[in-house]
Amino acid sequence: MNTIDEYIETFEPEIQKTLTEIRNFIKNEVPDATEKISYGMPTFYLNGNLVHFAAFKDHYGFFPSPSGIDAFEKELSPYRSGKGTLRFSIDKPIPWDIIKKVVRFRVSENLNKAKNRVSKK
Repeated sequence: MNTIDEYIETFEPEIQKTLTEIRNFIKNEVPDATEKISYGMPTFYLNGNLVHFAAFKDHYGFFPSPSGIDAFEKELSPYRSGKGTLRFSIDKPIPWDIIKKVVRFRVSENLNKAKNRVSKK
């Protein structure tokens, strides 16, 4: 797979619908981010990997890096399943407010890293 479209097309229609909703939601939040496949998953990139997302048998995975989870540790604890992983059940609504907070945090984090790299030169 080379594109997010190709990735999404590998799933059944209901999963495709939700993956497309996740993609569009992130795209609307971060219109300057670019899309790619990284680690075999749809990825948004802005001065580095921003977030990854994927579908699995019984859940959607959302991968904002450990820092994106640690920043909202208490709020994200019901969804946390690993150091940098959030799991959203396929049979429950996607928690858009959480995705929004985490994506915005990651954008800020990546932009600050970029500023720091420039100022150190």
